[in-house]
Amino acid sequence: MPSADPADWAAPTSTGPVDATVVLPGSKSLTNRYLVIAALAQDPSRLRRPLRSRDTELMAGALRTLGVRVDDLDGDDWLITPSAFVGGGTVDCGLAGNVMRFVPPIAGLARGPVRFDGDEHARVRPMAPILDALRALGVTIEEGASSLPFRVAGVGRVRGGDVTIDASASSQFVSGLLLAGARYDEGVTVLHDGKTLPSLPHIEMTVETLRDAGVIVDDSQVHTWRVEPGEVGALDVVVEPDLSNSAQFLAAALVTGGRIHVPGWPQWTTQGGDAMRDILDIMGADVHLDRTGLTVTGTGSINGLDIDLSGSSELTPVVAALCALADGPSIIRGVAHIRGHETDRIAALARELNGLGSDVTETEDGLRIRPRPLRGGRFHTYADHRMVMAGAVLGLAVPGVLVENPATVAKTLPTFTRLWSDMLAGSPR
Repeated sequence: MPSADPADWAAPTSTGPVDATVVLPGSKSLTNRYLVIAALAQDPSRLRRPLRSRDTELMAGALRTLGVRVDDLDGDDWLITPSAFVGGGTVDCGLAGNVMRFVPPIAGLARGPVRFDGDEHARVRPMAPILDALRALGVTIEEGASSLPFRVAGVGRVRGGDVTIDASASSQFVSGLLLAGARYDEGVTVLHDGKTLPSLPHIEMTVETLRDAGVIVDDSQVHTWRVEPGEVGALDVVVEPDLSNSAQFLAAALVTGGRIHVPGWPQWTTQGGDAMRDILDIMGADVHLDRTGLTVTGTGSINGLDIDLSGSSELTPVVAALCALADGPSIIRGVAHIRGHETDRIAALARELNGLGSDVTETEDGLRIRPRPLRGGRFHTYADHRMVMAGAVLGLAVPGVLVENPATVAKTLPTFTRLWSDMLAGSPR
């Protein structure tokens, strides 16, 4: 047994097949998009069952810094009351990509400067494409040329117009411009010109949420999006469950040969996490979706796979953990951009899986994983919530896995360890 840091979490090992219902909180991606749209709207909006996590609280705090009221209502709902955007404050981005890339386009509409900063690692996350795009649209960016910290010198309006960017490092560069575009004088037309655009479902999510608010978006041309200038309508929406945060729970059914049911799984969604259904089917699970939700049942084996996860790259850590436990080799492709996420996830996964005895090789855009007998050990997480979840999956089958800094899951799922324990106890929560 490795020596433990007091902050480590001994990932529980399954003693038999799991059989549980797991109720997930709202989607982080949708919650943050709805918050931004509500801040840009003409009238107050209500978000029902939003995710309450570090990333969404940082987004709410960022909007409050700009003069927007975000009030708590009964049942954990949020009431967002828009107003003229003000400058003079500092936005704490934490490690939230949504905040550092969605809020600067709004700050250009503020009257006065708005400073942006965040956690230490946030200062090395890619920002140049969206900052350069804002400059091209008429926004003055001071202090930081291509990364945090920087200051947006808002003058109360943004010219807007056409802009070409390379969004191959993050689809959030496109989404951030589209979300604010309706409030720009000329709207905005965004053309992606670069390598493969990752996480396209997240841009589709942005487009659909804008349309929900009455914004006119033309996405008929490949890699080109046009947002017409105009009013943004108020919202009254129930936030879908976070499907990406389901990945580790559904994976538990496959690892233990058990059954997991997630109620409220949408029949149609723009969430990239919905890809987990097909992934688990390929890897050997019995997957069933009906009006009550999604049910995944393990069959006693885990198949290796060769898969492009470019559209749902946030699933990579949990899928990689499953691959390390599989019966045969796997290849994960199309995720080069996750080197710029909370950590370099490709390097981190290779290092930590190899540390437990697997045989993992980094490729230019992913991982080659050849399963080997695994042993316990310390699983470093690099302040990355998805790494914690991958470690938990491994721990189900490998005694003695110590997961570093489990508290980092507060970024997207603060109740994760409790939900995990409840799942193993078989108690719906």
